[in-house]
Order: sequence, then structure tokens, then C-alpha cells
Amino acid sequence: MTETVTENRIKFMEHQQPGVTIWFTGLSGAGKTTISRAIEQALQSKGYKRIEILDGDVVRQNLTKGLGFSKEDRDENIRRVGFVANILTRNQVIVLVSAISPYQEIRQEVRERIGNFVEVYVNAPLTVCEQRDVKGLYKKARAGEIKNFTGIDDPYEPPLNPEVECRTDLESLEESVAKVLAKLQELGYLGFPEVKTY
Repeated sequence: MTETVTENRIKFMEHQQPGVTIWFTGLSGAGKTTISRAIEQALQSKGYKRIEILDGDVVRQNLTKGLGFSKEDRDENIRRVGFVANILTRNQVIVLVSAISPYQEIRQEVRERIGNFVEVYVNAPLTVCEQRDVKGLYKKARAGEIKNFTGIDDPYEPPLNPEVECRTDLESLEESVAKVLAKLQELGYLGFPEVKTY
């Protein structure tokens, strides 16, 4: 009986689940990928199956390999990520995009195209991101080995009105995840009724 109720609940969720793109933006090393992967795990543990992660580094290796780091190329990169996210969102997928996406105008363009869009500003000061420097990119940028690096010699335009702001220098991963999940629930993207057994 319990298996049938659980199966029915999953079928209900899959049928009713609205698609949404959750767009994590912030400096390199701010924690975008870490939070998006934790959100994926949290959603899977609640029974959500239609989840896809579009990670900026992975996308650049596959979908946008030929693009550089000029403003035009960065905008085109985000435009292409947004195109894929839009298709997935239309098909009732929860899309977790983790991309620096430094420019406000292109983020707004993608938001308008997708519609069901939640912007998460993963905010950590440049000094903290440089200390973390997991990939060694800040060190290379400071040494002049990487040009047009966001936060060093290329600007990052913080979101003006993000739905969620995660201060990863001040809060734990669990706190950041809880904030994002709470906002998704508040906006109606999560939290379908539980099927009770008696």
C-alpha cells in the first residue's frame, strides 16, 4: 500500500511540476556550483526527478566551446545557456544554471525569455573568492596570464533585485540551500500536497 501511495505521489508531482530556471550568478569561487548541486540533492530527496544542471564550466567545454571572453562572447554564451534553459523549463524541468553571467542586461534578457525564472545572487566579496581560488584562476589573472577575468580586469554587475541573495562568506551551505528552497516554495514552484496514509 505504501509503495502505491508513493508511486501515486511521484506521478502527481511529475504531472503537476511547473518548470523553472534557477539562475545562480556571482563571481568565480562564490559558491554557485556548490549551492546548485546541494539544491539538486535536496530536490531529489523530496522526490523531484526532472532536474537538470547547466554548469558554466561544463557548458563552455561543450555548447559554447568557440566563444572567448569579450563582452559580446560572454553575452552570446549566456544567451545560448538561456536558450537551453528555456526549452527545459517549458518541458516542466527544474533547471539549475550556475554561471558567472556578469552583465545585468543579458541576465534580464534571459529572464524575460524564460518567464519562470528565479535569480539567485551568490554573493561573496572578491577577497574571499580570491582566498578560495579553487581553480587557481585568480592567481593567473593577477599575474596577467588570463585577460578579461571577471572581478579583476572585467566588471561584475550585481543583480539589482534578485529573488534570493546567498552571502556565502557569512552563511553555511545549509542556510543558503534553505533560503533558495523557501523562495521556490513561496513562489509556487515547490511544495505540492503530501499524500497522507491512514
